[in-house]
Amino acid sequence: MMPLVRFLGRLLGNLGIALFGALVAAVLVYVLWARAQPPLQLWHQVALEQEFTAAKAEEIATLDAYRALEDRVFAELDAEVYAQVPTGPAQRLNRFSPGSASDPRRREPNWNRTFELIPERPRGGVLLLHGMSDGPYSLRALGQALHAQGYRVLGLRMPGHGTAPAGLLDVTWEDMAAATQLGARHLADSLDGKPIHIIGYSTGAALALDYSLDAMGDSGAASGADSGADSGADSGAAAELPVPASLVLVSPAIGITPAATLTRWFALMSHLPGLEQLAWTTLVPEFDPFNYNAFSANASLQVHRMTRATTRRVRRLAAEGPIEDFPATLVLLSVVDATVSPRAAVDNLLGHLASGRHELLLYDINREAVTSPLIVTDTAALTKQLMADASLPFAITMVGNESAADRRVIARYKAPGTAEVVRSDNLSGTWPDDTISLSHVDLPFPPDDPLYGRYPPQEPGQVFLGQLAIRGERGVLKIPAQWLLRLRHNPFYDYQERRVLDWIDQANAPTGNADD
Repeated sequence: MMPLVRFLGRLLGNLGIALFGALVAAVLVYVLWARAQPPLQLWHQVALEQEFTAAKAEEIATLDAYRALEDRVFAELDAEVYAQVPTGPAQRLNRFSPGSASDPRRREPNWNRTFELIPERPRGGVLLLHGMSDGPYSLRALGQALHAQGYRVLGLRMPGHGTAPAGLLDVTWEDMAAATQLGARHLADSLDGKPIHIIGYSTGAALALDYSLDAMGDSGAASGADSGADSGADSGAAAELPVPASLVLVSPAIGITPAATLTRWFALMSHLPGLEQLAWTTLVPEFDPFNYNAFSANASLQVHRMTRATTRRVRRLAAEGPIEDFPATLVLLSVVDATVSPRAAVDNLLGHLASGRHELLLYDINREAVTSPLIVTDTAALTKQLMADASLPFAITMVGNESAADRRVIARYKAPGTAEVVRSDNLSGTWPDDTISLSHVDLPFPPDDPLYGRYPPQEPGQVFLGQLAIRGERGVLKIPAQWLLRLRHNPFYDYQERRVLDWIDQANAPTGNADD
């Protein structure tokens, strides 16, 4: 018996040493990779002192104060970055070169800034929450459509965003949650009792979920070894927060890979001399006027912390049964998403909510293209499983091919608690010839978007990052080839916009304020 125990002990010891060695080797490879990345630029390192943080929430308690602080941080950006960056042909695609084709200050309005659209007689209010690394531009089109329907719309710029990528080095999700609460309170205070709604894109969807839990009165208190830092940003003020009538969650960051926890160590190591580049998981030239191309280890860590916190809160509430009275929630999602887990929207949220008020609008892959040997990802298992599951407490609309041999697109609807497709709506369109699926980044952008759309705008001299068919030798373009492959507009946006407007109208109507 003893020899066996000693053998098992040695075996476990050797396995531990091997695993530790593999981890060290992986870290060394990452360090070497990071140091081989392009050199850091001014916009990766500048510290903007005027930015909003959760610690300033008592001082900056109104939208007017928030926007005044935003004015100061953009003035600081002009002095510390734009005034220091050269101009000329070599800088034509540099977002931070004054007057370049990518300079967001050339566009009116500058959609990196907080914006508010106010109709004469608002029916309700909608708070727009963008994702990590982008800005208010991402939900601009939906906001303008809602304003045209009579809603007061607030597109809130999150702290650390819209300025310089260096803002992602120290922003926390608590900072963004505090800004979300400020924005929701502003809308509620300006609407005289009319309902508010929240549309969140990617990380903004996680913020909308966290906010809703706070507004419903969940304290966010975690159990076991969980720390208070992972609970709601201001749970003590939950009673003061208006509960949204509805949520629309676009490509929601409700679950991401656990490997994101490693970014905490990379962020810490980046403070060592010579390892500054470890603070960044992506370093790409900044040619996009409304979205950072660089992404920091801290940003990844903050998304992980937020999704972990909200998931634990949802599961704790659901331990006593399906969550009742949760805001009517519509989730918009592509079945293939390289940024977030599509399955997490079901497992971490929709599956825990009481039946009858919620829906998943899921975009399938182009089935007519799946026969190509170039396709390496087929999501048929997930789509078939969801459509065949009669136990799901939420409705599903599946947007996809009429048949596997047909490019025409239809929307198949099944109600909660059934596997029967009860309605099929023709979208009056087909999959574009060059499109095999939607993506994480394209859902909120229409085909005529002047930056990410299918066709370039008529105005000359501005950068266009949409549908580009460019061929040539690698290394010639400043824009990475992989970046160009990702679809950046939604071919079915018109249908989606109608669904979002109908969803918010329906949630808004029971209050009796629709025709006030």
